[in-house]
Amino acid sequence: MSKKNPLGYFKHSDEFKTYRAGERVFAEGDDGHEMYVVKTGKVELLAGSVPLEVVEPGGILGEMALISDDKRIASAQAIEESQLVPIDRDKFRFLVQQTPDFALEVMKVLAQRLRKMNVRHTKIIRGEKG
Repeated sequence: MSKKNPLGYFKHSDEFKTYRAGERVFAEGDDGHEMYVVKTGKVELLAGSVPLEVVEPGGILGEMALISDDKRIASAQAIEESQLVPIDRDKFRFLVQQTPDFALEVMKVLAQRLRKMNVRHTKIIRGEKG
């Protein structure tokens, strides 16, 4: 598979939101009406106060709540000034229908995040550190 990422579809987009360092993008428990592609900057995903992942340019966040039409299970906060391209449900559906590679990239991110969580969970069950 080529080294595509979701930013490739939006790198020239002038439809983005800018977040200052330390500014919250969304909070755990919020409705998930949008997902985001990081255009510039870095955004940290947190479960409570536990860091889960840092999302860099080309990465996505907020996709789980958008896809499942559920509340957010994590918070997101800009680590540095960041530009994020919002993708609402209608735009997401259009992209999935018209650009299968976009859908595959989103599924790849979901699979990677699930794999990381499974590894963490297994380590906890086994009483391993780290």
